Amino acid sequence: QVQLTESGGGLVQPGGSLRLSCAASGSIDSISVMGWYRQAPGKGRELVATITAGGYKLYGAAVKGRFIISRDNAQNTVYMEMNSLKPEDTAVYYCNIEHGAAGEDVWGQGTQVTVGS
Repeated sequence: QVQLTESGGGLVQPGGSLRLSCAASGSIDSISVMGWYRQAPGKGRELVATITAGGYKLYGAAVKGRFIISRDNAQNTVYMEMNSLKPEDTAVYYCNIEHGAAGEDVWGQGTQVTVGS
């Protein structure tokens, strides 16, 4: 079984920055993709960013140019630096990984990010 431990959420003022972390542990078998998704109240879950083991990055349109995703393959950890935060970035942010030959999907429990004064 794989567990994802997220950290770094919280309350920040507009224009501020936050850094999210997500560490995978347990019976991990070769993580191919690590990423972040978010869900705002009353909305569906949307892509924030993903990164492959080789370092290819994909960003959602709403965050491109403001957020930076990175990963430490040795530590099975993915990070997301969130800059120039806006109130519309307020959401629960979920870590996601795909691992193993079958690309098993694992989700974290979510961490709240609130952008406001």
